[in-house]
Amino acid sequence: MTKRTQLALATALVAALALGASGCSDPKKGSTVAGAGNPAAANDGKILGGAPVKGGTLTVLSNQDFAHLDPARNWVMPAMDFGTRLLYRTLVTFKAEPGKAGSELVPDLATDLGTPSNGGKTWTFTLKEGVKYEDGTPIKAQDIKYNVERSFAPDLTGGPDYAAQYLAGGEGYKGPLQGQHLDSVKTPDDRTIVFELKRPVAEFSATATLPTFAPVPQSQEKGTQYDARPFSSGPYKIESYDRDKKLVLVRNEHWDPKTDTVRKAYPDKFVVVMGLKGGQIDDRIIAGEGADASAVQYMDMRPESAPKVLPKPEVRARLLAESQGCTEMLALNNSRAPFNDPKVREAMQYAVDKEAVITAGGGPALNEIATAYLPPALSGGKQADTLKIAPAGDPAKAKELLKAAGKESLKVSLAVSTGDKGKAEAIQQGLSRVGIEVVVDTIDPGAYYDVIGDLSTTPDMTLAGWCPDYPSGSTWIPFVFDGRTIKEKGNQGNNSQFRDEATMKRIDEINAMADAKQANQAWIDLDAEIMKKSPSVPVLLERKPLLVGPNIAGAYGHPVWTGTVDYGTVGLKDPSKSQG
Repeated sequence: MTKRTQLALATALVAALALGASGCSDPKKGSTVAGAGNPAAANDGKILGGAPVKGGTLTVLSNQDFAHLDPARNWVMPAMDFGTRLLYRTLVTFKAEPGKAGSELVPDLATDLGTPSNGGKTWTFTLKEGVKYEDGTPIKAQDIKYNVERSFAPDLTGGPDYAAQYLAGGEGYKGPLQGQHLDSVKTPDDRTIVFELKRPVAEFSATATLPTFAPVPQSQEKGTQYDARPFSSGPYKIESYDRDKKLVLVRNEHWDPKTDTVRKAYPDKFVVVMGLKGGQIDDRIIAGEGADASAVQYMDMRPESAPKVLPKPEVRARLLAESQGCTEMLALNNSRAPFNDPKVREAMQYAVDKEAVITAGGGPALNEIATAYLPPALSGGKQADTLKIAPAGDPAKAKELLKAAGKESLKVSLAVSTGDKGKAEAIQQGLSRVGIEVVVDTIDPGAYYDVIGDLSTTPDMTLAGWCPDYPSGSTWIPFVFDGRTIKEKGNQGNNSQFRDEATMKRIDEINAMADAKQANQAWIDLDAEIMKKSPSVPVLLERKPLLVGPNIAGAYGHPVWTGTVDYGTVGLKDPSKSQG
């Protein structure tokens, strides 16, 4: 059988399992069977493997290197989880619990969640006593200020934009590498840091969970090379890092658990093995032999592995597949032809065959069709369906719109991460129905966001998701659709390069709303307006399928980091059985 045939059979089996276990579902509505009826959802909200025992080596098997571990540049969900749980601490963090409780904010380096004043435009944090770096020197407020300033540096691309969005006086600031500092971040003493904002931000405590608000001492500055050796303020430090091959973390003996209510630091060592093929990782953890018994996977289980897992209770018991809470989109490059034409973009909404993409992504047990931009968690638990397009698309309507635009045949490029090649082929085949030829370019996952984030190399279309950094529409629409966030290099979120004055004006109005409930509804309403302008096509809502080895304990998918294993609390059942 061809690989395509194998994949079709695999996803058909997954679909049959999901539907057969729970009655029926109307595929024309693109619905998935959630909860207990879905075999992939059997472990939702559960902690696998019981309580960990301290010690041993936990192995992480990955198909890629980290995009960035420098906290000023780290803005990809699994890497944020890994970095902020193991290598560096932030002012505030999220509780280490599965399910809804994991979204609760708790102090980390700070003594509390911050104190607002000046109508919410000023936020003050006080650092705990006794927090130290890996060399035993104290963590100071000035170090957090320094890393916040680093997030503005043009060379340190790819990181969260919140400091630039929120801090007063940040316009035109280029970071501290040339000796310039921000007046809007004050450190009156070693344990106090004060942020002066452009406008009131009621959610600033949640913003302070991001890696931007981790400490970096100026004495450790290495520019772009800091990525290879962040200076640890967390429970582990880097022993060795061979890029694209292996990362080894060992205990930071100066991390004091008395100052940290979140991280448990069970393993003595973390070993990340990179550059493996996705299917190879799945097979190794399914077998669970040797060091692989004490392994977790970094990126998603491959769709074609689902039939090896879902029908087998003993293997399925080791599968985490939490809903990611993200929307995966086909971003259309609005900055140039053909997608600078609104009619062509509208045609794309009808041309994409989302059902085929769902099949390529592992079937209805692991995916459901997206009908709006905002994920359900930000829109009352259910996505809107503004355009009411059939899941398989409407080729006749798409052709009609293309004809009206004078573009009855097109040739466009699509860039995807290597692991999304199957989805890209489904998009390619769907668009061929309406006379659009798609040239697919697959990019190494570790380099993907750097490539599509460089405007000189951005293709006509990209496939990427966006996830809320915390449960608020303010972490979603402004970063994905505000034209003012677009950067020449390190462009994140606004992959469609959508610049629309009415949208930007409305974003500012919503950001100024003091009533959170009113703002939430306003984001939902704006989502519908942007859908009509079609800067991108919402395609999928995904689960995050992750396998863990039989010797893994304390594993669950954290709700904030899109269902990634919470590295702060995972460990081993029997450390003596681990290797490395």
